[in-house]
Amino acid sequence: MSQYVIPLTGEPEIFTITLAGVEYQLTVRWNDAAQGGWMLDLAEPDNGADILLGVPLVTGTDLLGQYGHLGIGGQLIVWSGDSEDAPARDSLGAKVKLYFIAEDEA
Repeated sequence: MSQYVIPLTGEPEIFTITLAGVEYQLTVRWNDAAQGGWMLDLAEPDNGADILLGVPLVTGTDLLGQYGHLGIGGQLIVWSGDSEDAPARDSLGAKVKLYFIAEDEA
């Protein structure tokens, strides 16, 4: 499996990225609510058609695990080192990283 860090700035942002050979538009935004936190949207870059909306960026799980039917070709993992805490407003992209782990082709 190949592992890639998705470069995040720690600010809400929208950018295009290629994951497992397919181009996607990623939107990362902060939800400033009691149970809020960082959220991720995934869309088609050409027409903006939504693929996934409002996926919370939490540690300790594959964010795409329950969406295997979409065929994205890998895992999205939030990693914060030795902490399992959700990324804080000021830690995403600095102390907390988002990784794409691609499934290697046979």
